[in-house]
Amino acid sequence: MENVGAVQRTPVAEEAEAPSTPAVAPVTTERARSGLSVAEVAERVAAGQVNDLPSSTSRSVWQIVRANLFTRINAIIGVLFAIIVVVGPIQDGLFGGVILANTLIGIIQEVRAKRTLDRLAIVGDARPRVRRGGDTVELASAELVLDDVIELGPGDKVVVDGRLVTADGLEIDESLLTGEADPVVKAPGDNVLSGSFVVAGSGVCTATRVGRDAYAAQLAEEAKRFTLVNSELRNGIDWILRFVTWAIVPAGIALIISQLLVNRDDLPEAARRMVAGLVPMVPEGLVLLTSVAFAIGVIRLGQRQCLVQELPAIEGLARVDVVCLDKTGTLTEATMDVTEVRSLAPGVPVDAVLGALGASDERPNASMQAIVDRYPGPAGWRVQQTAPFSSARKWSGATLVAPSGQAATWLLGAPELLLTDHPALAEADAYGRQGRRVLLLAEFSRPLAEALANPSAVSASTTPVALVVLEQRVRPEAPDTLRYFADQGVGAKVISGDNAVSVGAVARGVGLPGAAEAVDARTLPADPEALADPVERHSVFGRVGPQQKRAMVGALQSRGHTVAMTGDGVNDVLALKDADIGISMGSGSAAARGVSQIVLLNNNFSALPSVVAEGRRVIGNIERVANLFLTKTVYSVLLAIIVVSWQVPYPFLPRHLTLIGSLTIGIPAFVLALAPNAERARPDFVGRVLRFAIPGGVLAAAATTASYAFARSHYGGDLPAETSVATLTLFLVALWALAIIARPYTWWRILLVLGMGLSFATVLVLPFLQTFFQLRLVGLEAPLAGAAIAVAAGLLMEVVWAFRRRR
Repeated sequence: MENVGAVQRTPVAEEAEAPSTPAVAPVTTERARSGLSVAEVAERVAAGQVNDLPSSTSRSVWQIVRANLFTRINAIIGVLFAIIVVVGPIQDGLFGGVILANTLIGIIQEVRAKRTLDRLAIVGDARPRVRRGGDTVELASAELVLDDVIELGPGDKVVVDGRLVTADGLEIDESLLTGEADPVVKAPGDNVLSGSFVVAGSGVCTATRVGRDAYAAQLAEEAKRFTLVNSELRNGIDWILRFVTWAIVPAGIALIISQLLVNRDDLPEAARRMVAGLVPMVPEGLVLLTSVAFAIGVIRLGQRQCLVQELPAIEGLARVDVVCLDKTGTLTEATMDVTEVRSLAPGVPVDAVLGALGASDERPNASMQAIVDRYPGPAGWRVQQTAPFSSARKWSGATLVAPSGQAATWLLGAPELLLTDHPALAEADAYGRQGRRVLLLAEFSRPLAEALANPSAVSASTTPVALVVLEQRVRPEAPDTLRYFADQGVGAKVISGDNAVSVGAVARGVGLPGAAEAVDARTLPADPEALADPVERHSVFGRVGPQQKRAMVGALQSRGHTVAMTGDGVNDVLALKDADIGISMGSGSAAARGVSQIVLLNNNFSALPSVVAEGRRVIGNIERVANLFLTKTVYSVLLAIIVVSWQVPYPFLPRHLTLIGSLTIGIPAFVLALAPNAERARPDFVGRVLRFAIPGGVLAAAATTASYAFARSHYGGDLPAETSVATLTLFLVALWALAIIARPYTWWRILLVLGMGLSFATVLVLPFLQTFFQLRLVGLEAPLAGAAIAVAAGLLMEVVWAFRRRR
């Protein structure tokens, strides 16, 4: 017996590459019915035969500490700090304290994020139904042991490898393991593999491999979700750090030689000036702020009951420009009510047939559950054979024997797939235009096996009996959520397996633009290139099959769109997996939750704007502060080159650059990185940063060099006075860069820039701070000249910024 879209074959290529199955306890009828006893479970736990897969949502505390402490940047800064400890004074080693603070902040924030992830992961974890001691209980995946008897139903994720004891129309999707989208029909004795999921039917299996021995674990299917895979932001920062590493080596060597030659009579001074030249080349806070921004994003989303299963999802959210929405469970609530049954064949006991069909379904979906709630199972009816609901067929059925002994086959599903050219279809469309879901109850004149073998020919042998009208409750938050997407320039598309007329009515009710032109997906072309045009042009699609959902996501991606897909059912899994960001509901199937990057644990559709806004905040702010850090790196490298070529003392001590960096980059960047930001992210992160950082750094270096040259000619060898003028100029240029990056201005951003300027002015006027930082402005001419040069550089920077914004 073969179902449409399903194939009968030995799973996963005869399991040639799967680990050999260990010897397991023989499965007796009693064992299959009652499961393991308490003593047997304890025995297996003691033997270590437990499904103890490591946590996949976050790193361990030690991994977090190691990742933040033992870094390339900390190694470079640590060596330079050690030099200052030797030569003194300690105020020139302030940068070491900044690194320590950065490391502690990074560790604390990531540990907080880890705790949030771990807590939410427990809530969102798959909980298989297991037979233990004669009872069926829901357990966490980690509580399963070898030989456990596990019940399988539609939407269940297979969490351990097992062997089927029973199978009733069971179809398993192994696409996450094999890449093959066709579900596999399973029979008793067949193997099922962890990482697959149930598409239709039900069954019972015994666990043959658990924990690290399971197939999916050995394939590392769920390995280390914390790793930032395919993150343009992280890749761009890594590229920047590699460039800085290569640039700092020759610049550092040349600077060391230069300062030793220039300060040959004062080795400690040479060492201090050399360290001052090298420290600002390293964008030490950029990596920290990236980690902190992601970690705080996880915490903020966690507070909204959003489980982030893969951190790149936070970045991906910032780039989303199309959101594909499944109607049921997203725009509408998952539960339904039967509001009317329209009889089409007088004399047929419709209520009894519906009750018997509901009672025959061990795992009813939302539509069938509404029928079960309305029509209890009638007495005296028997079930001979069942066909579970399949998203590909869009109907379920059963052969029922009435109390009179008469057997008949009944089908329940989409009217347009069970009938052709019948007046009942017009009635179904009329209900659909009211936003209702309509199912057709039909009698099939041939054996159920023939319907399963050839679903496309079913309509030729059906007699319509009744239309079952279901009321779908629209989520009250849906209109506001869709309005948010429209305001933010994010297109929304409703992709549903329901009747297109019904889907269009619901979409119109929530104010979705383009809902008046609902498209029946069965009329869409199969060719991917041809499919892209109607998918991009229209907003509402009905009668979309699982493969079509996947193809439509791919079609949008082929046109350059970044696509987020929401869903909660088995039929959404393929599309969720292929979308740039998969978002599932917490009440959805375990399979849908398993392939999604984000799970809305409270099933609240209104959380989506917060999710998208959080992604935009993270990546937008990281790009903003990256401009500051890279500008510092550029001017530091250029100043080192100029000093080496000029053969003069480096114009700063480490304490000067620590002061400038803290006030114009460190403190402001930390504030800006956590600020609101609604701008949608764009590609070419590195290119945009460099287009500001390179000219900004060149202008800062040129202004500082000009100011230093004027001060040297004016003071004639008073190095502290010359250094003070150069420090003033560099600070003013860097503050101007901060003022540009902080736009658009709000009251707190203005206060931030003014506060940093006031802090520097305080250092210049308070005697003990003058002494501590060795800053002393002598006279008026040189300081005013330095300030004028800074203003000129700032005006040129404004021109560069305006040109960049126009581009």
